[in-house]
Order: sequence, then structure tokens, then C-alpha cells
Amino acid sequence: MKGKKLIISILALLLVGVMVFGIVVSLLPGPASALSSSELKEQLDALQDEKDAITDQIKELEAQQSENREDIQGIMDQKAVIEQQVALLYAEIDNVNDQIDAYSLLIADKQTELEQAQARLDELTVQNRERLRAMEEEGELSYWSVIFKANSFSDLLDRVSMVKEIAAADQRRLNEMNQVAQDVLTAQAELKEGKTQLEATRAELEESQKLLDAKNAEADQLLAELAVVCEDMDKLHADWEMAEDELLTQIALKDNEYKDKLAEEAEISRQASIRASIEASIQESIQESIQESIQESIEESRRKEEEATRKPDKEDDKKPSGSGSSDSVPKPSGKWVKPVAYTRVSSPFGYRWHPVTGDWTMHKGVDFPMAKGSPIYASRSGYVTIATYHSTAGNYVTINHQDGYSSVYMHMTHDVVSVGEYVKAGQLIGYVGSTGRSTGPHLHFGISYNGKYVNPMDYL
Repeated sequence: MKGKKLIISILALLLVGVMVFGIVVSLLPGPASALSSSELKEQLDALQDEKDAITDQIKELEAQQSENREDIQGIMDQKAVIEQQVALLYAEIDNVNDQIDAYSLLIADKQTELEQAQARLDELTVQNRERLRAMEEEGELSYWSVIFKANSFSDLLDRVSMVKEIAAADQRRLNEMNQVAQDVLTAQAELKEGKTQLEATRAELEESQKLLDAKNAEADQLLAELAVVCEDMDKLHADWEMAEDELLTQIALKDNEYKDKLAEEAEISRQASIRASIEASIQESIQESIQESIQESIEESRRKEEEATRKPDKEDDKKPSGSGSSDSVPKPSGKWVKPVAYTRVSSPFGYRWHPVTGDWTMHKGVDFPMAKGSPIYASRSGYVTIATYHSTAGNYVTINHQDGYSSVYMHMTHDVVSVGEYVKAGQLIGYVGSTGRSTGPHLHFGISYNGKYVNPMDYL
């Protein structure tokens, strides 16, 4: 009876060993993928070499960009010089126009003087002709005949006095005629000289205007060249960045695949070791099963007695506790007029990618694209504090509104106000241009409050 129980115990032990071995084998991972870790490492190294090549090309591109930025700076320097020349030409044209106005007033004045002198000369000529006609009608009558016709000594004295007065009047008339004739000649000469100077000044104005048009055309050409250089540089840089980004993505994916493969191969090795250990354990278990069965049979009764008397331990459950909290997070008014008749905003307030420098910068205003020469108006009343030229802002004007607010107007062709001048809201202060650091005609408009720039679109 005891031998039969021993055989049953051995068979049960063998069956349990086979079941455990099957379960362990089923839990082990399947065969590895087609590519090994070494092959994946070769692919990863090849991608890294390609990435290093692209990095070298990007460095070459950065060097080329540096050269392009030097070219851009050179263009900007040329543009700044031209803009200063344009500003001087505007001042020269204003001066020549003032000269033309002055010559026009002078010519009008000289024309009036000439007309008055000519009228007086004509009047004296008529009087002189009447005097000569009267003398001709009296025939050979002379001053002596008038004197010799005296009836008495007192009549003689009266006639002598009358003759003297007539002679003096004739002499004064002749002298006045000579002076008026000279005045007519002088006025004619001055009028002719003024007209000559006026024509010369007008010719000078035409030459200045031609030169201004040529400088404006040159500035526009530089703007076109600048736009092309910036566009080419940005496109080339974007292409290389895209290529590098795609390659970095491939490298990251391949690197993850390589790490997964290493982990998979390590797990396969570990499972193989476990399998071998299990097989050895099973063999050892079979050899020792008889002894273990006997020993277990002996101790079985004792174990049952101990389990019957053992009381299970009781453990208290612990519940986690937690708490949460929430925070609550709790704008400027004023009447402003549009500085230009804009229809859209090309660059808003805030951080932007600068079209000239190629850097992320804080844009402390808004840009309104407008046709060159469009009028610019004061957005609010105040005093002009700055009206000058700057290499970055070009021709620009700032206005202090005396309530903590100030406004700035940049990139003008030229301004028409002066520092210290009081301007009203809607008053003309300049014209839209592309002076300074600019890639096309537009107005940069900014508003600051107590020295801190705010979004102008909150006020317009």
C-alpha cells in the first residue's frame, strides 16, 4: 500500500515538472526580428555620419549667411547714405521753392515800380509836349520879349519874377523827366535780372527733382536687392533645417529600435539561461523525487497538524488621502485717431522673426504697409519731442501727449514738423517711406505709457 502511494507521488511530481516547464517556455519571447543589433548599429552609425555631413553643410551655410549678412549690412549702409542724400535734396528743393516764391514777389514788386515810373514818365512827356506846343503857338516869343513888354518898373519886376518861375518850372520838369526815365531803365533792368534769376532757379529745381527721382529709384533698387538676398538666405536656411530635422527624426527612431533590439536580445539570453536552469532543476527534481516523496509523506501528517493550529494574521488596510487647491487669476482707454488710412497690419505687436536681421525680436509697435508718399497724421495732440534721422528708424517723429503717453512714427520719407512744435490730432506730420532699417514702404507706429511700450491696436 505504501509502495503504491510512493509511485503515485513520483508520477504526480513528474507531471507537475512537465507542466511548469511548458508554462515557462510559453512565457518566453519568440524569435528576434530579421535585423540584429549589430546590423541596426551599422545603420545607426551610417545615419550619424549623414547627420555629421549635414551639420558640416549647415556650418558652411552659416558662414555663407554671415557673408550674406555683411552684404545686407553693406546694402543697408548704402541705403542709409542715399536716404540722407534724399533728405538733403528735400531740404534743397524746399529752399529753391522758397527762392522761387521770393523771386516771384520781387518780380511783381519791380513790375509795379516799372508801371508806376512809366506812368509818371508818360505824364511828364505829355506835359512837356503841351509846353512845347504852347511855345510854338506863340512863335518867336522869348523870355526877353515878355520882359520888354513891361509898362512900369513894378510890372518889369513882376514879369522878371514870372520868367524865373517859368524857367525854373521848365528845368524841374526836365530834371524830373530825366530822373523818371532813369528809374524806368533801372526798373526794367532789375525786372529783367529777376526774371533771369527766376528761370535759373527753376532750372536748378528741375535738376534737383531729377536727382531726387534718381536717388529714390536707387533706394528702391537697393530695397529690391535686399528683399531678394533675405528671401534666398531664408529659403536656403529653411531647406537645410528641414533636412536636418528629418534626419534627426530618423536617427531618434533608429536609436530607439537599436535600444529595443539590445533589450530583446538581452531578454532572450536571460530566458535561455532560465530555461537551462529549469531543465537542470527538473532533472534534479526527478532524481530526488523519491527521497522528497518519502520525506514529505513522513512530514505530511505533522504539517497538517501545524496548519490546523495556525491562525491567519490580520492586516489593516491603509487608505491614501490627498487634497487639492485651485488658483484664480483675476485693460487702456483714450481717444486716438488713425495715423494712416491703413487697411491691414503687416507686422503686429509682440515677438516676431525680424525680416532683416534674421533674429527673434520684440516688435514694440505695429507696421502698416502703405504706398510711398502717403500722408501721416498725429494720432493725438501734443508736443513734438524728436524729429530727426536714425539708421534704424529712418526719418522719424515722436510726440509727447502730456498724460504719460507718447507716440512714435518711423521710416518717413521726410517730416514736416519741428521739435517743440504743438500739433493737433489729425495734423499732417510727414509722409510714408522706407528709410532706415526697412524692406518696403510702411509706417511703424508705436505707443508707450510711462516709458513702457503697449499694443497700439488696443487704442486705435
